[in-house]
Amino acid sequence: MIKAVMMMNTQGKPRLAKFYDYMPVEKQQELIRGVFSVLSSRPENVSNFLEIDSLFGVDSRLVYKHYATLYFVLVFDGSENELAMLDLIQVLVETLDKCFSNVCELDIVFNYSKMHAVLDEIVFGGQVLETSSAEVMKAVEEISKLEAASNSISLVPKSVSGWRGR
Repeated sequence: MIKAVMMMNTQGKPRLAKFYDYMPVEKQQELIRGVFSVLSSRPENVSNFLEIDSLFGVDSRLVYKHYATLYFVLVFDGSENELAMLDLIQVLVETLDKCFSNVCELDIVFNYSKMHAVLDEIVFGGQVLETSSAEVMKAVEEISKLEAASNSISLVPKSVSGWRGR
């Protein structure tokens, strides 16, 4: 099971953090700081896989990928495969590139709901749902169409909105 998905910049500011096990916000922030301190102290030429038992408990692993100014991080237990998780990060990044035409940190900050829609199509409740970037894009486009349609619907009928009391 996936325990957490995080995206943070190179200064340690979380841009997206989703935990699939309940924990208080203070604990989440502590874990994000702990993960960042581990990642920022690692040299570039080492493996992207870590045992992270000290932060997330027994049998916890972390895989990350560093793109430009962002770290993409997955924390998971022993039931998941490390290479599959690394591939899942690649699927996430490819999908975000398609959504935002070369994704950057600002896209994540200013399109928070779309980010969560993409992530929820790939991982939901700690389980991997979809690994095809094209399928995720179809679902996100459908969600965007539904949101646009719901924004154009008026909750007040035309017969009432044209009426003015005297």
